[in-house]
Amino acid sequence: MGKEGYHGPLEKVDECCWRIPKSYKQGMRVDGLIFTDERLLEQLKKDQAPEQVANVAFLPGIQHASLAMPDIHWGYGFCIGGVCATDPKEGGVISPGGVGYDINCGVRLARSNLFYRDVKPHLRTLVEELFRQVPTGAGKSGRYHFRDKELRQLLTDGSQALVERDLASPSDVEHTEAHGVLAGADPGAVSDRALTRGANQCGTLGSGNHFLEVQVVDHIFDEGAASVMGLEKDMVCVMIHSGSRGLGYQVCDDALAMLRKAPEKYGIDLPDRQLACAPVDSPEGQHYIAAMRAAANFAWCNRQLLMHQAREVFAKVFGRSWEELQMSLVYDVCHNIAKFEEHEIDGQRKRVWVHRKGATRAFPPGHPEIPAQYRKIGQPVIIPGDMGRASWVLVGQPGSMQKTFGTTCHGAGRAMSRTAAVKDAAGRRIDKELEARGVIARAQSLRGLAEEQPRAYKNVDEVVDVVHRAGLSHKVARMRPIGVIKG
Repeated sequence: MGKEGYHGPLEKVDECCWRIPKSYKQGMRVDGLIFTDERLLEQLKKDQAPEQVANVAFLPGIQHASLAMPDIHWGYGFCIGGVCATDPKEGGVISPGGVGYDINCGVRLARSNLFYRDVKPHLRTLVEELFRQVPTGAGKSGRYHFRDKELRQLLTDGSQALVERDLASPSDVEHTEAHGVLAGADPGAVSDRALTRGANQCGTLGSGNHFLEVQVVDHIFDEGAASVMGLEKDMVCVMIHSGSRGLGYQVCDDALAMLRKAPEKYGIDLPDRQLACAPVDSPEGQHYIAAMRAAANFAWCNRQLLMHQAREVFAKVFGRSWEELQMSLVYDVCHNIAKFEEHEIDGQRKRVWVHRKGATRAFPPGHPEIPAQYRKIGQPVIIPGDMGRASWVLVGQPGSMQKTFGTTCHGAGRAMSRTAAVKDAAGRRIDKELEARGVIARAQSLRGLAEEQPRAYKNVDEVVDVVHRAGLSHKVARMRPIGVIKG
C-alpha cells in the first residue's frame, strides 16, 4: 500500500464521483474518475492508489475514463478497484496488471432452507467440520486430483466439466457468470509450472482474504429482488471467496515476464512498468488472453468444488441431503478478469476489453447475459465485507452501463496493509473478539486472522452506499457472518 499518500488533483463531479483531470500528467489519454464520497475521501488521500488511476489513463486505446470503485486501494500496476476498457480497433492493449495475480478471484453465494434458529445450536460443530473438510492455507492441496488430460478439460470447459462428474448441477452452471466458462481458453498457453501448481489445488480455499463463511440474512432492502433470489430474513447462506490459486498466479507471473519488453517493442510509453501490456491483437496479447481465460475457467471449477464440499458438510451435520436443504447457488461472479464486451461509448456501440481488477460486473435488468431467472431484477452482485461486520447482495443497475462499463465495487477494500493490521492486533486475540460478536472463526494461524481483522478494512456498508447512490448497483440484502474459515 502506498505510504506517502496522494497529493494530486481531485475535482468533485458529484456527491459520489471525483475526477483526476487528464491535464494532471502529460501522456494521460483520458480523465480518471473515482467513485467515492466525503466519508471515504480522507482514507483515499492517504493511499497512492489515485496515482495508479492516473497512470492507467496512459494505456493505448483506453475509452471514456480510467475508473476506480469506492473500495479502491493500492495494487500491482492497476489499483484494486480499477476498471478500464480498451478498443482493439484503436490500438487497445491488454494488461495483466488490470486483471491481477489471482485471475478470476470471485465470490459465490449459496442459499439454504435453514434459518438461524436451526443452525445456532450446531454452529460450532458446523464450523469445525467445514475447517476439517475444506482445505485452507497457502499452497495446500485438496482431495480432488486431476491428471493432465482432466486438468486441461477443466481449463477448456470450466464448470461444465464438473457436471459430467456429478460435482456440479446444470442449475449451478446456469447461475454462474458466463456459465462458468470463457470460450477461447487454451490450456496450451498455460505453462507446465502453472499446470503443476494447479493440479491438486482445485477445490482449495487458499489464504489471505479468501474465506468460506456461514452467513445469516440480516436485513432485506428489496423484498421483490430478494424473493426472486430465494433469500429471506434470518436465512442461512454460504459465501465463498477464492480464485485460481497457484495456477492463476503463475499464469500472471509468466505473462508479466513475457510482456516485460512488449511496451518498448510496440512503442508504448508507460509511467509505471507494472502496467506492462501488449496490443490485444499482437501474438503476446493473444497468448495472455488464451492463458488468462484458461485460468478463469479453473477458478470457476475451484469455487464449484468448494461449494460441493460445503454442501457435503451441511448434509452430514444436519442429516439431510444438500438437495433437501435446498442449498442452491444464488450466483457466482468474478472480480479479477478482462472480458470482451459490447458497450455504448460516446453514442457508438463498440466491442472493448473491459479490465476489472477488484471490481464486479453489474449488468442491469434486461441484459441478455443475465440468467433468465434474474433478467427482470438485474444481475446479482455479491460483495464480501469483513468477517466481523457484513457482506451484501446487490443487483446491477442501468447507471453501471452509462458510467462504468457495467461495473461496481467488489468488497470493503483494505484500510490497512497486512503488516499494519498484524501490528495493530498485537496482544489481542482476534478469534475471541469475533466470538464476542457472535462469529466463530477458524484459521490456519492467529497471524492470518490478525491480517484480516475487521479494522483492516473499510466499512463495507459505506462502500456499498456509494455504489447504490451512484446508480451502479442497488441494495437487496445485507448478510452478517456467524461462522468463518480462512487460510
